[in-house]
Amino acid sequence: MDADLKQDIYNQAIEWIREAGDRIRESIGEPLTIDTKSNPNDLVTQMDKNTEKFFVEKIKGKYAHHHLISEEGFGDKLNTMDGVVWIIDPIDGTMNFVHQKRNFAISIGIYVDGIGEIGLIYDVMDDILYSAKRGEGAYKNGVKLPALENKRLEESILALNSFWTCENRAVNEKKMQELVKKVRGTRSYGSAALEFAYLAEGILDGYVTMKLAPWDIAAGVILVQEVGGTTTKADGQPLDLLKDNTILSANQTIHEEIYSSYIELK
Repeated sequence: MDADLKQDIYNQAIEWIREAGDRIRESIGEPLTIDTKSNPNDLVTQMDKNTEKFFVEKIKGKYAHHHLISEEGFGDKLNTMDGVVWIIDPIDGTMNFVHQKRNFAISIGIYVDGIGEIGLIYDVMDDILYSAKRGEGAYKNGVKLPALENKRLEESILALNSFWTCENRAVNEKKMQELVKKVRGTRSYGSAALEFAYLAEGILDGYVTMKLAPWDIAAGVILVQEVGGTTTKADGQPLDLLKDNTILSANQTIHEEIYSSYIELK
């Protein structure tokens, strides 16, 4: 991608993500229309849908040849990552949005022919923007983030939902329990985008989960890459941004150790 065009898209995406955040904050106390999708815990609100429509209209209005993958169904149906593809989660952490009115984010990953070029994660209520351009580092509100410390596993804090340490259909819970005992601590924030952002910031050292959609991860993997981290499927295989993925994202020291010693998929 031409450097000037990339900068234009980056600037425009930041303008739109902040505008969308303003709209959410202004209406945060209004009554919500809440529906469920795949199960009773998979929530969607009218704000999710309205925010996604906002981005679709803005992007298609200025960049008509760009494509979109988005959570609530207003984007394109794509079979390839050819061209410029925006991958958007209008509200990542909808349950937090509904119950807490905080700890949710807008996530935008922009890919060119399958390569992540721009990643933005906006913590709406705390007005914190994590941003990255490929090869230029990652930033928190304009301040460059340092490279990740390569902490050993026993010194690490992981983002890990306790569900995966219980009996489940995806992963051997006994091995996950061993992992929990090995690390210094675990956290679960209820927003994949924020968990990636915190990993990029260095306040987490790894993130393990068994099912995330492309819009959950698209921005985060770019941020983590720009601070020297590695993101793959949980078994170490490459991601597929057109499908759901298991996720292992971590500093390079512990990445291989986790998937080779503690991840046993069913």
